[in-house]
Amino acid sequence: MANMAHNTAPAAVPAAAEGTQNGSNTSALVIVTLLFFMWGLITSLNDILIPHLKAIYTLSYFQAMLVQLCFFGAYFIVSLPAGALIRRIGYQKGAVAGLLIAAGGCVLFYPASSGGYGLFLLAFFVLASGITVLQVAANPYVTVLGPPRTASSRLNLTQAFNSLGTTIGPKFGGLLILSTVGAASGVAADAATVRGPYLALAGALALLAVLFYFARLPRIADCDDVSLAGEGHGSAWAHRHLVLGAIGIFLYVGAEVSIGSFLINFLGEAHIAGLSHADAANYVSVYWGGAMVGRFIGFAVMRVASPGKTLAVNALVAIALVLAAAFGKGSVAMWAILAVGLCNSIMFPTIFSMALHGLGKYTGQGSGILCMAIVGGALVPFAQGALADAIGVQASFMLPAACYAFILYFGAKYSAMYAAR
Repeated sequence: MANMAHNTAPAAVPAAAEGTQNGSNTSALVIVTLLFFMWGLITSLNDILIPHLKAIYTLSYFQAMLVQLCFFGAYFIVSLPAGALIRRIGYQKGAVAGLLIAAGGCVLFYPASSGGYGLFLLAFFVLASGITVLQVAANPYVTVLGPPRTASSRLNLTQAFNSLGTTIGPKFGGLLILSTVGAASGVAADAATVRGPYLALAGALALLAVLFYFARLPRIADCDDVSLAGEGHGSAWAHRHLVLGAIGIFLYVGAEVSIGSFLINFLGEAHIAGLSHADAANYVSVYWGGAMVGRFIGFAVMRVASPGKTLAVNALVAIALVLAAAFGKGSVAMWAILAVGLCNSIMFPTIFSMALHGLGKYTGQGSGILCMAIVGGALVPFAQGALADAIGVQASFMLPAACYAFILYFGAKYSAMYAAR
């Protein structure tokens, strides 16, 4: 998830790892992968806190989705200044800054627990701002730590560890937050259950910032003129496949986040599974765990298979599963929606790398456009929240199905375009 720019191309795409050999590139990839793991864990905790805060403050679904609006809205708002910061201080120091900002966001959960829903939303925004800085630094970094032809494969590998974080996150939150709800009476007591977990996360992020600051990473050189493949076009926006890819990122992130946000409430429906919030949290881990398994598989498959065709097949299966959940009941609907996680696995890194294909000197600008498109994670859940209030949680899953329909189109179109090149 990258950076945005026009004339101020935030964090123009790194051209090469200066003075490095394969061994040092591997070490750098391992260190950066730790960042993917941490932000995956933090992001998936939103799926625990949304139903938790909804119950505490008696919110509608629309109001509860303000969490995702503030969290993923940060990607859109902060990408430009984050990219400018990284151009000034470099990729490694930029990642350190992102970790420290995210740690500060976690600390804000302590006063938020007694300050009300509005302060929680501020904490989410600050936390996500730090993660945005991390993403702006890390994704382009991964693309240059090896041959361009295997960039999709490397991104799938690092995203697999991101998914390991999203798998652990709901279990962590379910155990430390949801399992203690009701142990003490009152809104304040239930809100206070977030204090310990988020202070622990703040400490972990601060420690990781210190370790990352002193790590010996290869120096990555910025390059605004990687190749002349983009010559003749005024900007990255002139490349149709980038524009379609940005729409794809917007809809993919929106669909993935929206499904995760509604899982606990969906599984709590009497005609689906009738689970308590604490029990349903374990199944949220199954959803994100499917993405983890799929990304490890994708790491190998994407080295030989067509990215576009693989993406199209995954999107088609995802549509079928979401429709089964929207119109089914009981265990069929429950396991159908959980299985969508497996289909999600290769989508983000594949759309990301496909959209940047052949941009040449506009790669930095293109990666920024894709990062801003992550705002879909703010807007699609918000729209589904309004639908859920109007027509019910189950029927509202028609919206993610429509998102996957566009991804199916993009994957099929990219396959043809890639073959033509």
